[in-house]
Amino acid sequence: MSSFSNPHHMYLFAMTNGKRKLAYGESPEDALDILSIRLSEAEMAQIRRDDFVKINQRQLQQHIHELG
Repeated sequence: MSSFSNPHHMYLFAMTNGKRKLAYGESPEDALDILSIRLSEAEMAQIRRDDFVKINQRQLQQHIHELG
């Protein structure tokens, strides 16, 4: 079955340095799993897993200054 059948969302996770990390997935947990594939353990340790905001693509431009 195509991955397009399952809706994916964008999430902004807070980080310990005050910035936010952008991730996508079917759920916040899925988004963190996807992030863990491309980030190191040290980078993942900076992400506050329980502090996130779900956004859509149109809202992304408003949050560019927060990304780190």
